[in-house]
Amino acid sequence: MFVQGGGAGAHEADAPLAASLKAALGKGFAPHYPRMPEEENPQIAAWAEHVATQCARLEGPLILVGHSLGGTTLLRALAEDQIKGEVSSLYLLAVPARDGADWDFEDLAQPADLARRLASIPHLALYHCRDDEVVPFAHLALHAKQLSRAVVRPRSHGGHQFGEDLGFLAQDILRDDTG
Repeated sequence: MFVQGGGAGAHEADAPLAASLKAALGKGFAPHYPRMPEEENPQIAAWAEHVATQCARLEGPLILVGHSLGGTTLLRALAEDQIKGEVSSLYLLAVPARDGADWDFEDLAQPADLARRLASIPHLALYHCRDDEVVPFAHLALHAKQLSRAVVRPRSHGGHQFGEDLGFLAQDILRDDTG
């Protein structure tokens, strides 16, 4: 499942990311790309509930990908044990963190024991582009500190939308899924 970011038009803006991932993964994968409710005014609790409902409709071990606020949503849903079933992988792309400064929003807060709550997920990776114009690159380090076992994969360029090419992520998913 690929969970979009927030803001007016975000589902449409993230559609090239979801399509790129689907194309790079090939025939063995059918990524689910649900539209999040009220994307122009995202409420993480409501989004987490929606994601949990969407996940309940899927079969097999779940591979979860969250872009921006979609990643925040996945972290919240997983931390609160809303997603039932086995999660084999969690990939987070340009996810904002509560930084105590410009991004000091309660919806971005994660529990102090987040790493423990995600311990059962075998594959966990964080990605962020250094030239992200929306979410500060420094947020990658904040998440990496809290999720110390995560693979951290900074990217030199691609902006917030990763140049609309998630081929690199597909490679990691295929390696993790088959390795």
